[in-house]
Amino acid sequence: MSGCYNKRMKKYILYFILFSIDSLILLGLMHIFDIGLYEIVIIMLIFFSYEGIYTQRYDFWQETKKIFKAIFYSYLLVLTILLFFKHSVDDIKSILLFFIASMFIVPISKRVIKRILYYSDFFRQKVLIKGNSQQIKQFKKEIRLNWYLGQIYSEDEYDSVIITSKDIGIDLFNKMISEYLDDKSEVYVVPYITDINFASSNILEYSNIRINALKIENKLLIEQNIWIKNSFDYILGYTIFPILLVPHLFISILIKLDSKGNIFFKQRRLGKNSTTFKCYKYRTMYENGDELLKEYLAKNPDEIKYYEKYHKYKNDPRITKIGKILRATSLDELPQIVNILRREMSFVGPRPYMIEEGEALGENQNLILKVKPGITGLWQVSGRNKLTFKQRNDLEIWYIKNWSLWFDFVIMIKTIKVVLSKVGAK
Repeated sequence: MSGCYNKRMKKYILYFILFSIDSLILLGLMHIFDIGLYEIVIIMLIFFSYEGIYTQRYDFWQETKKIFKAIFYSYLLVLTILLFFKHSVDDIKSILLFFIASMFIVPISKRVIKRILYYSDFFRQKVLIKGNSQQIKQFKKEIRLNWYLGQIYSEDEYDSVIITSKDIGIDLFNKMISEYLDDKSEVYVVPYITDINFASSNILEYSNIRINALKIENKLLIEQNIWIKNSFDYILGYTIFPILLVPHLFISILIKLDSKGNIFFKQRRLGKNSTTFKCYKYRTMYENGDELLKEYLAKNPDEIKYYEKYHKYKNDPRITKIGKILRATSLDELPQIVNILRREMSFVGPRPYMIEEGEALGENQNLILKVKPGITGLWQVSGRNKLTFKQRNDLEIWYIKNWSLWFDFVIMIKTIKVVLSKVGAK
């Protein structure tokens, strides 16, 4: 009994700390923007609480999405109240700036505060994982690396239980759930199907027969989602195109000084609906690259096997000095903004495959080539060159099935991080 009491007390203390810090941060922002309507803070905290930000543990990006959602709805409600009571335009402008600042400050502050709090095991949730051995290993690694969840694996004492359904019979599965529910633990069930993001699925309740049905859709093949994604690409593309002109000039000069040849490299790639298009990149190879590669492979035959598995070479002799820098930072792909404006590519999507790679896609070819390829994508932020060709394909299938505009935003932010840290780049 005392154990359950201590668990609850730890939860309440953590919730109180997080709630209090959010209150202080929001009040501080109100002071900075000289806003006296402190009821706004109460409205925001109510929306935060409704989204479960203080009562549930979320991944950073899932929690940030909920914070953005809460702030957006808070702003709509506050704006409606202000317009009803006919507040001045200056007040509305200040409050708008306050809400915009909150969207940046609140997630960042949470990341800092949780980093500090979770240094102590007192605030970390002890988790037991049961089920398929491979998935247990996968979850252990995630808990170890994803500190933002504030969890630690434990078999002796635990606050929460994750049960994976893979390879477990239905009778044993139900028995395990009942056993740990009786133990008064939080129980999380991992569905057998792993290529669908159930977090964004609608649940239909058949109350008369006490059964739920999960709605599953191929997200990036829905007409309205295609329209939203295309609109986002065009707006962002036309916005940043003028900004890229200065770095383009600088990169062009470096390429010309480094080696003979054109500034751009153009190659036909597979696009939407298996059509082909000219994919633009900065030239990163010597003009006599084929001869250099032939000589290199004759001396290093192990590179042929490496290419068969990863569709890349470990040490490509064709790449120029400036080309290595451009590839390491992914700047060689900047000219693909032209492909976006020509409606041939997206900012985020599957890799633009070479024509000869089409057959290698196998049974995934039909689905992957139903959407536009992207400058960046899920595989680029999930290991890049460390992944096999098949693993990349699997990630791209997952992306297509579970697409959302928020997911695109997260991938783009993660791409910046990967580029700056040069993770897995060659």
